[in-house]
Amino acid sequence: IQSVGLYVPGGKAIYPSSLIMNVIPAKVAGVERIVVVTPNPSGSLNPYILALLDELNIKEVYQIGGAHAIAALAYGTESVKAVSKIFGPGNAYVASAKKQVFGRVGIDLIAGPSEIVVVADKDNKPNWVAADLIAQAEHDEKAQSILITNDEKFANQVIFSINELKEQLPKKEIIDKSLKDNGLIIIVNNFDNVTDIIDIIAPEHLHLQNQSRNKILEKINNIGGIFMGEYASEVFGDYITGTNHVLPTSGSAKFS
Repeated sequence: IQSVGLYVPGGKAIYPSSLIMNVIPAKVAGVERIVVVTPNPSGSLNPYILALLDELNIKEVYQIGGAHAIAALAYGTESVKAVSKIFGPGNAYVASAKKQVFGRVGIDLIAGPSEIVVVADKDNKPNWVAADLIAQAEHDEKAQSILITNDEKFANQVIFSINELKEQLPKKEIIDKSLKDNGLIIIVNNFDNVTDIIDIIAPEHLHLQNQSRNKILEKINNIGGIFMGEYASEVFGDYITGTNHVLPTSGSAKFS
């Protein structure tokens, strides 16, 4: 691909990791022209984003965001030359715009809000599971955090831990709204048929912490990324293990 446009969120959430995870695959693929667009609502670009742009040797950057940034990349303007394909996550307006310009340009995928399904049994640590769920809930009011467990007492312990942990966090209001609107705990008699539930949801992230996790791993089909065992926290995948966190959401893992 000769030219790509990379959207890097910069509004409610700023993720330098999203910049890295889009630029490096483009460089590895030998893309000649890499264009970055990122919104700048505060009036000054995030210093981590600026430092990374320099470190990654990106020369073409525009301080624009939202649907109009996607339109500029697709159709071109007086100051922005159009690209061949657009990559990168964004809010609902960005996702809708990418959907509408597809065909004129290529797109990676239509990425919705963050999602996680955690499968855990009573032998797990409730506060660790709570932290795993909160880590997705704090991304966005529309993020989806789901716990599947076979123990109602454990489920209540996780809820208690969530209520304790969120009080210490700056994004408490976002966490509250996300969990109230989209949070879910599914209690099953056993984990024998849990793969059916997971494949219907087709979540962006799946964290298997229960004792029979290897059996589940053998059967599941529709997942963005899989994290195995209590020490494999999903946030490692978001930020430090080197895997890409731009993954299929909203059930699109069924066909991605």
